[in-house]
Amino acid sequence: MSLRKALMAATILSLPLAAQAQPITGLYVGGGAGANWVQSSTNNVDSDSSVRVRLGLPNDSLKAKYELGWGGVASIGWGFGNGLRIEAEGSYRENDIDQLSAFGTRGYSIGGKQRTYGAMGNVFYDFALPSFIPQFTPVVPYIGAGVGYQWVQMDNATGRYGPNARLVIDDTNGQFAYQGIAGLAFPIPAVPGLSFTAEYRFLGTLSPQFDTEIQSVAANGTRTVLSRSKTEFDNYNHSAMLGLRYAFNTPTPPPPPVGPVVAPQAVARTYLVFFDWDRYNLTDRARQIIAEAAQNARSTGSTRIEVAGHADRSGTPQYNMGLSRRRADAVAAELVRNGVQRSEITVEAFGESRPLVPTADGVREPQNRRVEIVLR
Repeated sequence: MSLRKALMAATILSLPLAAQAQPITGLYVGGGAGANWVQSSTNNVDSDSSVRVRLGLPNDSLKAKYELGWGGVASIGWGFGNGLRIEAEGSYRENDIDQLSAFGTRGYSIGGKQRTYGAMGNVFYDFALPSFIPQFTPVVPYIGAGVGYQWVQMDNATGRYGPNARLVIDDTNGQFAYQGIAGLAFPIPAVPGLSFTAEYRFLGTLSPQFDTEIQSVAANGTRTVLSRSKTEFDNYNHSAMLGLRYAFNTPTPPPPPVGPVVAPQAVARTYLVFFDWDRYNLTDRARQIIAEAAQNARSTGSTRIEVAGHADRSGTPQYNMGLSRRRADAVAAELVRNGVQRSEITVEAFGESRPLVPTADGVREPQNRRVEIVLR
């Protein structure tokens, strides 16, 4: 294989990959959803010690455990065409509270949820990985980090301690938030600009503080608030999400290069029929040439066929004029026999006046003993 052909083949094979692995340039939107896990939080309840003693609670420790929950994100961003992206993101996460252990005793959660929601500003970088498999959709790894503001809501989080002690947290607190992201994008060749994403997200906030009540519950179910205080929680979220991202300015892949167009072979417009010396009868080869001329006259839509007879200089000019005429008439008759209308044929005789090969008088030049057929 020549170097030129090898380079052309490599270029053709690389085109689909180049189109699919284009870095994001301009506006894009994205979204995703998945599972969210909140790390257990160990802190203290800032409560009145006399209340704890009254209820028989050993200390003011608090530990929260959460069930596996869910979360979702939606974003709009801008790519700079070099792998760097910035975006604004809104997110929401929700987890049921599995257990509130407080006051040195194992509590039992009666109910409640923790919700985390807010807005973040993120910076990403997409890595361009080489691919050695033609037509294989590349995977684009990316990493990102962001900062923003998140509200953390404890929705009627309630723990029971002994027969008549309750701890209730029902409050919302906003805090500075930060996150780290690592993911993979899988471009979808059928829709330029659309990618499937799979990513891990860590989201943390500064420790939110919540209004907290310690209540006693009477036998008839009546609750009495014994203490109000603040409880500080840690808030660390781990999310695994699947989603879609669409970049608006992704160029469509160029069509495969078209090979060089081979022009159809031009139909001959002039034919030469040669004769033996001092003859005007047609040879087998001459009949083949005339048949080809007749066929091409029909296929090209020719409206006029010129037939011109010629002779060499071996005879007198008067004799050669008559011989060239008989040769032209013989060719015209054969054209008619092959389906050409006689009215479309013009016949002329030039004798020895227009030699194909100039010669001295009396020379028997074979190429001058001819009839020219010209399709018009």
